[in-house]
Amino acid sequence: MLSNRAACRIAQTVCTAARTAPTARNLATAAPVASAARNHKVVVVGGGSAGLSVSHQLLRTGKFAKEDIAVVDPAEWHHYQPGWTLVGGGLKKKEDLRQPLAGLIDPKLKFYNQKVTTFSPQENFVTLDNGSTLSYEQLVVAPGFNVDFASIKGLPEALADSSAPVSSIYSYDTCDKAFNSFSKLKKGNAIFTQPVGIVKCAGAPQKVMWLAWDMWKRAGLYDGSNPSNSPIHIAFATGLPTMFGVPKYSVKLDELRRERGIEGLFQHDLVSIDGNTATFARPDGEKVTRKFDVLHAVPKMGPHAFIKNSPLADQTGYVDVDQATLRHKKYENIWSCGDTANLATSKTAAAITAQVPVVVNNLVRCMESKHAEPHYDGYTSCPLTTGENKVLLAEFKYGGVPKETFGQMFGIDQAKPRRAFFYLKKDFFPWVYNKYMVKGAWAGPKGFIR
Repeated sequence: MLSNRAACRIAQTVCTAARTAPTARNLATAAPVASAARNHKVVVVGGGSAGLSVSHQLLRTGKFAKEDIAVVDPAEWHHYQPGWTLVGGGLKKKEDLRQPLAGLIDPKLKFYNQKVTTFSPQENFVTLDNGSTLSYEQLVVAPGFNVDFASIKGLPEALADSSAPVSSIYSYDTCDKAFNSFSKLKKGNAIFTQPVGIVKCAGAPQKVMWLAWDMWKRAGLYDGSNPSNSPIHIAFATGLPTMFGVPKYSVKLDELRRERGIEGLFQHDLVSIDGNTATFARPDGEKVTRKFDVLHAVPKMGPHAFIKNSPLADQTGYVDVDQATLRHKKYENIWSCGDTANLATSKTAAAITAQVPVVVNNLVRCMESKHAEPHYDGYTSCPLTTGENKVLLAEFKYGGVPKETFGQMFGIDQAKPRRAFFYLKKDFFPWVYNKYMVKGAWAGPKGFIR
């Protein structure tokens, strides 16, 4: 097997040859593009949080000339997705949380506003949906997640029906429907769901529940001390056996649930919606039905098909990378971070802030024929809104081990919801994301990058 250094040299030699060799590609369906424009030192697949952060941090190293780095993404808009929870709670407007993607990409980067259809890692190129190919020396794969609304029977139809009290904060089109549904409810059963499996931000399915609980409580529609006599009854139906995957925070969240009189339906995985009836699957195969007056649904999620069906994927469909270096286990000039990487940690924007500097550092080291450094420890964060203008700031690493920034600095127990953390979530994080993170100037707990 080749050493890391040898693999890097081979990749550089192949791609340098590709730049100087004549090309025979003439595709009638593709717009004319000079062959030189299709050869890059680095190709970054994805223009979301991870893709923009990687491409701009690479640019900041000063080691790349104009158009050495290419970004590939078919999207028109870039969304601040962590803010969709706040939209569901009536604290933000969704229109304020998106920007044209092209406007966020530095002019020194080459932007291909197209889809990747296939990867050819042995030959070091990717194929786009117009049939053209992009050659690379190094490849970063960060296209995000596929949110599969069709994974719950009846959910797409319910979301599309403006009169149906079914919503989800997991898309731009439906996140504001959540707040509209919550605002209209004066009496009845409200069910909030979380599926079995990996989702973007494992705490988000209950974040929106706590915001709705707070709104109904302030309106006099919910009394936690006497929930059976409250106009509104709230249930959290999760396919998981606990409130949260990290024991320290799960204990506190379950304590809050009990104190506030929220019904817990554990190991209840939503599988279908029919009118105002939700059907859940239990681990033993039993089906349970519940009537609702408001339902917040979270669909199953996972890698896009072009990732799952590629030679880059592991058996679960995620990009198969080393957990510490973020380098592909087979192809040593390929890297991945964000939702699509098979990293054993929660899928959050905070995780990306810790992953991207590792990818950037190791990619550059590879180009300089140096060994990759194993610096990623699985750090991620989930600022859990718990109502009452407070946030439980969960921070942890691989194995569900807490790694708390403010705990280390000030001895604060971050499992206790605090008002200061709420303003981090509501105001500071969106500001730093737009001003610094997507521009490659923010490294999460490590602060700003010059």
